[in-house]
Amino acid sequence: MKLTVCIGSSCHLKGSRQIVEDFQKLIEENHLEDKIELVGTFCLGECQDDVSVKIDDTIYNLAPADAKSFFKKEVLARVK
Repeated sequence: MKLTVCIGSSCHLKGSRQIVEDFQKLIEENHLEDKIELVGTFCLGECQDDVSVKIDDTIYNLAPADAKSFFKKEVLARVK
């Protein structure tokens, strides 16, 4: 699975760094390094909302405070 977080200027100001750090930690804690490719990208075209996160071809918008629950709901459900 490819998990992409926008790290462009707008998303950076909204907390994308915190989301990346949370995702890195959650991937390690769940021993999913071989199943999830975490990458950063510049602008997914959804700058009007929260931080843009893409799983494969689907784009979501989330706040840093929602990163852990999003990971459990959307990411873990797809890889376990």
